[in-house]
Amino acid sequence: MNLSITGTRSELGDILSRRRAPGAADGVHVNLSGQSANSLLHDGQGWKDFARTALAATRRALRLARTAGAPSFVHASFAFVHAFERGAVLDEPLRSKVLAILECEALALAGSVPACVVRLGYLYGPRSVELRAYRTAFRIGRPYWSGPPRALQYHLHQFDAASALLAAAKPANVGKVLYATDGHPISFRQLMDAFAHRVGRRSPLHLPRWTRPLARVIIQEEHMQQTALAMPPRAPTPRVPGWQPEFADYRHGLDQVMQAWAD
Repeated sequence: MNLSITGTRSELGDILSRRRAPGAADGVHVNLSGQSANSLLHDGQGWKDFARTALAATRRALRLARTAGAPSFVHASFAFVHAFERGAVLDEPLRSKVLAILECEALALAGSVPACVVRLGYLYGPRSVELRAYRTAFRIGRPYWSGPPRALQYHLHQFDAASALLAAAKPANVGKVLYATDGHPISFRQLMDAFAHRVGRRSPLHLPRWTRPLARVIIQEEHMQQTALAMPPRAPTPRVPGWQPEFADYRHGLDQVMQAWAD
């Protein structure tokens, strides 16, 4: 399978460039523009100048795919916009980011190259620089902004994200908006506390809500809004046809991260 990628220097791009999927369309172009923001691990820093850069990169990816004669185009998007489409009220600055995400999707589907959109859950995995930073922070006892414990979000291991994008690259999926999440929404606090336990922090500290004005010095407002944005409790559909996550249980996903780092 010949594969071209916009965003090869990203963590997900590096993983994807090493993988191939039998049965996927040959010559597919995968657009990963903006996926560095598709995580709760960067404390909101990944949203800086997102609207301008993501839209420009998506247009560039479409031009590249058209010029190369790619038979199909897979646009990697964000599963959390499902909450917005289901009626969640978003304030600025996160609202403008979501509108930019939806505009990128529309551009991809309206382009001259047959395309589909795959909305990915919040990414975590062994290639995550931010997750390594959390490991260091937990080991020295630093508290983190966890968000409400009952605000459930969609998550996805980086390896499963790569396999979902490749599985979507089939003619039958052209024109569709598909989802790839691990299927079991959990809160950011639940995910990160489980990670903290694995790196030796039995009782990780959470920044209380009253510290919000002070926490804004190092944590962006978008991150605070996202950790509080509850997803619909059922995993969104339609899922990428024929794809199943290897790490449907986040605990197994975190175990894989620890094993990969140990190796």
